[in-house]
Amino acid sequence: MDQPTRTRRVIAAALALYIAFVFVQSLFFKFSDSPETQYIFGTLDAWGASLGVPGLFARSGPFSQYVVGSAELVASALLLGGLFVGRALLSALGALLSLGVISGAIFFHLFTPLGVQVRNTDGSLDGGQLFALACGVWLAAAGLLWLHRGALTGLLAARRRVAA
Repeated sequence: MDQPTRTRRVIAAALALYIAFVFVQSLFFKFSDSPETQYIFGTLDAWGASLGVPGLFARSGPFSQYVVGSAELVASALLLGGLFVGRALLSALGALLSLGVISGAIFFHLFTPLGVQVRNTDGSLDGGQLFALACGVWLAAAGLLWLHRGALTGLLAARRRVAA
């Protein structure tokens, strides 16, 4: 294997592992209904209600912590699966899903009452740590998509051939 290919694989693996680490460690909070999760999704649900869409972020809503957590779990499985079986397409699909999920998170941090700093259970602010992690995941997912762009374009080309 030549050096650029090896370097590219190492970078792709590091990006995939970072995204999976951030997503998987957050699953406990989302699926256990932790106070931090209640604060985040409660704040978003109150914001949605103020816009006339109550329940949007509630526990049974279409953008609940369980829906978001499930998407993060699937993205992590695709990323890790692609990494361990050596399939760039799986990693690319995981990166695409990660980019979608985390773009939503960044949007809600920036354009809702949630804000960049999230309140901890002790009442203190997190100093923007959660937002910084989200930005890191966004950059990692975008980088991974760029590294695996050939797998996605190959899939699209194959799909066009089938449709023709």
